[in-house]
Parts: sequence; C-alpha cells; structure tokens
Amino acid sequence: MSDGSTKVSWKPGTLLTPVPAVMVSCGESPETYNIITIAWTGIVNSKPPMTYISIRPERHSHHIIKETGEFVINITTRHLAKATDWCGVKSGKEFNKFEEMKLTPEPSAKVKCPAIAESPLTLECKVTEIKNLGSHDMFLAEIIAVNADEKYINKETGEFQIEFSDPITYMHGNYYNVGKRIGKFGFSVMKKSTQRKRRKAMRNKTNQKSK
Repeated sequence: MSDGSTKVSWKPGTLLTPVPAVMVSCGESPETYNIITIAWTGIVNSKPPMTYISIRPERHSHHIIKETGEFVINITTRHLAKATDWCGVKSGKEFNKFEEMKLTPEPSAKVKCPAIAESPLTLECKVTEIKNLGSHDMFLAEIIAVNADEKYINKETGEFQIEFSDPITYMHGNYYNVGKRIGKFGFSVMKKSTQRKRRKAMRNKTNQKSK
C-alpha cells in the first residue's frame, strides 16, 4: 500500500542499488597479476552458470582480460573493505596491488589467473563474448569453478554460510555491510510450521557464530 508520497522524475542513470563490490583478479604470471574493483557485475544465466563484468577500455585490467580471456571474481568483506576501495582507485600500471594491500595470490583450479586467498568465495571465469556498450566493454563469461572457504561451511548441513564472513555491497559511492536477513526465498507463501522451523534453524546459526 502506498504511503502517499510522490516520486521525482530524473534523467536515466546508473542508480540501481545496492550492487556487489567485488575484486576481480587477472593476469597469467606474477609480473602481470592485477586486481580491479568492480561494481558492474552480476549473474546472467544459470545453465551454464554465467556472469559478466563491465570495464572501461582505458583501465589497466581491460587489456589483460581481453588478451587472456580469464578472470576471477573475489567476493569482498568488511575486513577487505580498504583493499577493495584502494584497488578501485589505484592503477595496476603503477602498483603491484597484491603487494601493496598485502593480499595473497592463490592458484586457481581451472584458470591461470590467481584468486585472492583472503576472499571467502571466488568464482573462476572464462570469457565467452565481449560487448562494447559505450563507456564500458562487457565481458560475458562462464563460471567454470567456484571455491568456498571451508570455515564458513556448516559441517552438519554442508550449507555455505557466507553471511558469517561479513560481506559488503556498494551503493551511491559508499560501501555497506550486508544487513540483517529478513526472509528466505519463498517466505511469503511458506506454511507457518515451516516458518517456525526456519526461525529455529536461524537461531542455531546465530548461536554457532557467537561461539
């Protein structure tokens, strides 16, 4: 139900928020390893699993990814917030970002470029198509491997509880922690008995985190 407020019409712009704040690693040798911070990313298909990143052609990582056809999306956390921001404002032409931010290049399972060991979740990607959209080129890619930090995997259920890693998002030029969960997909049509079971499970998760 509307609260009676009215909307103000603005010109078209990139105001879809919140969006991910991820670090994308690339390069096939230690001399070419680089990290670029990306907010224009997301999932575009499930079978096969596909994602995209959009990069301005003048960015240092653009030609690296275009030449190698590979990259790794590294999910970021509150602990990685400073590195996430720094890697977005500094250029790989001038700095070794892994060294400057004391990040660890970790061998990937199926691509030559490294992952960031400190990230709780990394997605190894193979470029399938590059689309010029104007200010940015969009790199469409298939996700060919996913690597999850085992300390966030529930040993009893096998569930990956990434929320315990304190992930962050990006909104209007600012970084934010992911907020408190308010529901699970399908909760609006869920039976009350199932809702009670879900709430009990969530309390158990919270208790596990506090131990």
